[in-house]
Amino acid sequence: MQRRGALGGALLFLLAACDMLSSGKDDRSPAARPFPRADRPVAPIVSTRWSSEEARDRVREADDIMDRAGIKPGMTIADIGAGEGYYTVRLAKRVGVKGRVLAEDIMPEVIEALSRRITREDWKNVSVKLGAPEDPRLPENSFDRIFMVHMYHEIGEPYAFLWHLSPALRPDGEIIVVDANRPTEQHGTPPRLLSCEFAAMGFRLEELIPKPTAGGYLARFKRIAARPDPASIVPCTYQVQE
Repeated sequence: MQRRGALGGALLFLLAACDMLSSGKDDRSPAARPFPRADRPVAPIVSTRWSSEEARDRVREADDIMDRAGIKPGMTIADIGAGEGYYTVRLAKRVGVKGRVLAEDIMPEVIEALSRRITREDWKNVSVKLGAPEDPRLPENSFDRIFMVHMYHEIGEPYAFLWHLSPALRPDGEIIVVDANRPTEQHGTPPRLLSCEFAAMGFRLEELIPKPTAGGYLARFKRIAARPDPASIVPCTYQVQE
């Protein structure tokens, strides 16, 4: 009887383990499942800012990045992972009354706080949107530039994310990435890894510029090919980091 009890307990344990493994296959959202997982660590979201706005303005961070990104009056810009809105409001000022800025984030409390700031500071050319970790949920053919500043390393599903993001760019649009040149688990993205993941989605690196005043580098990408079939995507290996 004791042996049968032990065997029964072992069987229940194995069944429970199988259930856990099976459920582990469903831990991704339906929008991400057709895509390969990223072969790299993902940094946790620890803060909505990496430095104070005053410190960033002292070194003209936003002005310099916007100059390099070619931001002009009348443009329509998406600020992905907008956080507290440092770039959002500066982009809004640069594009002017004939331009538009869409600030996106995946955290409802962040979107609510940013909405209050936009209302308080009366930015009439700014709107906010709640996105998803694997899909920013942007309108198609809408943006001249899409900004991703110090947030790419926090994207857990980069292939799904970029695949869903791609149609939002206008034909001559660009994606602007600002990040640190260090491993993703240390809140950065090595440039070669970044370029590889973008290339897998049909983007070409146009320019890579060191930007120590912005905490790393600026990378400009253009779409040069149609989105691939999700099943055909081969994930980049983490060893491509510099």
